[in-house]
Amino acid sequence: MADSLVIVESPAKAKTIGKYLGSKYIVKASMGHIRDLPKSQMGVEIRNNFEPKYITIRGKGSVLKELKDASKKVKKVYLAADPDREGEAIAWHLAHYLELPQNEACRVVFNEITKQAVKDAFKSPRRINQDLVNAQQARRILDRLVGYKISPLLWKKVKKGLSAGRVQSVAVKLICDRENEIKAFVPEEYWSITAKLASGKTDFEAKFYSIGDKKELHNQQEVDEVLAVLDKASFVVRDVKEKERLRNPAPPFITSSLQQEAARKLNFRAAKTMSVAQQLYEGIDIGSEGTVGLITYMRTDSTRISPVAQEEAKEYIIGKYGASYYPETPRNYVRKNANAQDAHEAIRPSSVLRDPDSIKGYLSRDQYRLYRLIWERFVASQMASAVLDTMTVDIAADSVLLRAVGSKVKFPGFMKVYVEGNDDAAPDAGDEEKLLPPMKPGDKVSAKQIDPKQHFTQPPPRYTEARLVKALEEMGIGRPSTYAPTLETIQKRGYVAIEEKKFVPTELGELVIQQMAEFFPEILDVEFTAHMEEELDHVEEGKEDWVQVLNEFYKSFEKRLEVAEEEMEKVEIQDEVSDEICEKCGRHFVYKMGRFGKFLACSGFPECRNTKPIIKDTGVTCPNCQQGKIIERRSKKGRLFYGCDRYPECEFVSWDKPVETPCPKCGSLQVEKRNKSGTFVQCTKCDHRVEVEDQKD
Repeated sequence: MADSLVIVESPAKAKTIGKYLGSKYIVKASMGHIRDLPKSQMGVEIRNNFEPKYITIRGKGSVLKELKDASKKVKKVYLAADPDREGEAIAWHLAHYLELPQNEACRVVFNEITKQAVKDAFKSPRRINQDLVNAQQARRILDRLVGYKISPLLWKKVKKGLSAGRVQSVAVKLICDRENEIKAFVPEEYWSITAKLASGKTDFEAKFYSIGDKKELHNQQEVDEVLAVLDKASFVVRDVKEKERLRNPAPPFITSSLQQEAARKLNFRAAKTMSVAQQLYEGIDIGSEGTVGLITYMRTDSTRISPVAQEEAKEYIIGKYGASYYPETPRNYVRKNANAQDAHEAIRPSSVLRDPDSIKGYLSRDQYRLYRLIWERFVASQMASAVLDTMTVDIAADSVLLRAVGSKVKFPGFMKVYVEGNDDAAPDAGDEEKLLPPMKPGDKVSAKQIDPKQHFTQPPPRYTEARLVKALEEMGIGRPSTYAPTLETIQKRGYVAIEEKKFVPTELGELVIQQMAEFFPEILDVEFTAHMEEELDHVEEGKEDWVQVLNEFYKSFEKRLEVAEEEMEKVEIQDEVSDEICEKCGRHFVYKMGRFGKFLACSGFPECRNTKPIIKDTGVTCPNCQQGKIIERRSKKGRLFYGCDRYPECEFVSWDKPVETPCPKCGSLQVEKRNKSGTFVQCTKCDHRVEVEDQKD
């Protein structure tokens, strides 16, 4: 008979842990939080030290009864929710409901769900950490105060159903500010000159570096001056610099860097990354080894690695690649970010010996791809640096100086396993080799072609999910558990839309931010919001009282509310009317903004609920039926693709954007593609491919 009850959040986690603990333990799931603040009211007694009024979450009655009944049949109850503030709060609510003694050592935490880690955790249960609970309560109440006090104002003055949130408002403001920067941006002209040169029988490229003291070319006249010099000059090698350069691996993943890299390399949304990571953490059945958690806890801002994991990685790397691939001393990644809580380890495989290919057959495609990303990043983070031989050659042509830069990998080190992606079009240094022929000062080289190109500076790019998460982290806004929910919320509220995988503010979003900026500037202030996050961290560390933190905030916030109630003017959002007529009722369609961008809706809503997408013609004739036009479409999940407008008669589809110009080699359809090296046009039938220049930011 079982003599202990263990309560976790999810059935998957319960199943994995139950197998490790054996028949003396009953393991059940609470299905997440069991109590929360009520939705129908504030649920916080502001004048009574912000006392929260918790109620049982609707639908949890049967789960709670089952847990209560089970707790009466055992000698001991263990609460094994996730090892963070949310998990601590869940454990605290469960202890309250099950009437466990206040000083009971009932809390069990582990950073990875493996047999050894779980068994070790049960050897040393602890009391519930009230500081952690208070930090979670303070955040929840803080967000409730902002949401339930400002939202009714927005309903009254702007539009029903709106909401305001502390972190989400800052995220929307960042997106609005970026859009304003783009609108205000004035392009500046600049030119580049690339010379195709030859040393002996080897061709190579050199770029304009300077003419006299001038290093930048701003117009055609300046370019013509350079070309005139190059036309008459002989090209002589002035200087050759060769040196060895070390390149170090990226640290193991934390929550934000995992979300960024999964977006770059796997095209995962932040929410999808966290969902798949949760599955890997809670446990996968991998055959003879049984169900095992494949990664450590995925909500973390720490890059710390346990000595046991480091030693295992060392043995694996030396055994697989040789001693030269392991650094002289083990790598330790200390976070310089003062906001990092360092509560857990970095995200890593629970055992490096489970290489991705050995368990591929047990994982879904998404699970395999994310696990492989985490595994490779961790292994690479423990490996030796790469060694690159770099060569810089300055070539003089009278008063013009050209510069050629080449590199080759002398020793791949960690790059043998993994190279970090980046958000820019240009390949990262060392990703590809650019070899130069041997040269020495005084050598003459011949010019085969001089290619001047006009460019214009580009505005700052709109935020992708990866860029926005990075910005929020760098500014100290939010914490590991908040990034994905924040991005989801601002889309669901209609404050932003996604166009070409980038955030665009809606008219509604811009309007709400304008009102918030006028009446609640501190809510939108990055430094203020980051300071509040630090205050919550201090509560968690036991350095500050949570009620005092809320009091300090509410003093000025209450005054702002009074002013806004009196002075905020009512704003009416007018829908933009289109020329198209609704075929069902004869009224005009109007433009609306949904989470996947603009669409057409009947102005007779709610009597007429007719909607349809806005057709964007690519100007390309369908290669399949030769009659229809290829137009932009969206999948049910909002992903952009291209299809024939004669669907379903013609079923042509493409994930890649069609190009108007047919392939010069075979006449077939060409599409635009993109990889880490930039954008290129590729024929869909033959091997014809042309690089497309990515202009400088």
